Amino acid sequence: MTAYRGTAGDDSGRGRIVLAATPIGNMGDATERLIGLLQSADVVAAEDTRRLHRLVQALGVTVAGRVISYHEHNEAERTSELLDLVRDGATLLMVTDAGMPSVSDPGYRLVEAAVAEGLDLTAVPGASAVLAALALSGLPTDRFCFEGFLPRKPGVRAGRLADLAAERRTMVFFEAPHRLEPMLRSLQQAFGSERPAAVARELTKVHEQVIRGSLLELLQWAQATEVRGEIAVVVAGAPEAAPSRPEDHVADVNALIEGGMRLKDAVAAVSAETRVSKRELYAAVIAAR
Repeated sequence: MTAYRGTAGDDSGRGRIVLAATPIGNMGDATERLIGLLQSADVVAAEDTRRLHRLVQALGVTVAGRVISYHEHNEAERTSELLDLVRDGATLLMVTDAGMPSVSDPGYRLVEAAVAEGLDLTAVPGASAVLAALALSGLPTDRFCFEGFLPRKPGVRAGRLADLAAERRTMVFFEAPHRLEPMLRSLQQAFGSERPAAVARELTKVHEQVIRGSLLELLQWAQATEVRGEIAVVVAGAPEAAPSRPEDHVADVNALIEGGMRLKDAVAAVSAETRVSKRELYAAVIAAR
C-alpha cells in the first residue's frame, strides 16, 4: 500500500511530476496553474513540441525550462531519463496535445514508474473532451465508462464491442474523422440500430457540433457528411431487460419434471435461477396443465 502525497505548491525542494491538462481547443480554457507551471517548471515533457510551441505562443508565455519530447514512440526509453531528473529535484511538467496526460495519451508509463518508486506526483485539472462530450450528449451521466479508441482490426474490434454489448453504463469513445463511418457501422452492428448515441466534434472550438440520434441516424449522417475535427462518440448503455413472466418458464419446469424432479423442487430450481416468484410460477404450471 502506498500513500498519496499531494504536492501542489510544494517548496520542500523535492522533485515532483505534475500532470497538467491543456485546452482541447479553446485557449481560454487554460488554467492559471497551467500557465504558471509552463513558465516555472524545470522540465516540460511534451507529446509534440511543435504543439507546445503553438500553445505557449497562444497564451503569450515563455517556457523557461528544458523541453523534452515524450510520446508513444519514445516513452519507454525516455521514462527513465525523466525519472532521473525528478530524483535530482526537478519539477517536471507533463503535457499532451490536448486534455489530461495518461488518459488516452502518453503519460501512464511515467505515472506507473513514479508511483512504484514513491516519487511526488500531482495533477492540474482542466479541459476534458470525455466529460464535455458526455455532458452535451443528452445521455445518462450518472454512470459512464471511457473506452478510448476502438481497435482498428475488424475482428479485434468486433470482439471488444461484443464484450460491451451488455454494458449498462453510458460509453464514451474517441475516433478519427476519417474512421468515424466504419466505427458507427460497427457500433450499429454490435448494439443495434436504435441505440441512442451522440457524435461530438470540435468541442470548445468555433465549429463545435453535437449530433444526437440513433446509431443508424448517426451512421446515415456520417455517410452524407465530410466529417472533420476531433471526434468523441457517446453511446447509451444497454437497456434493462424486460422482467420475465412466470408463463415464460413453464416449459423449463416441465423439462425438469420430465427428468424425474418433483414439481415442488422443479419450481424452486427455476425460481432460484430466474428470480420469478415461486408461488406465481407454481400457479402458472398448474394453469398450463
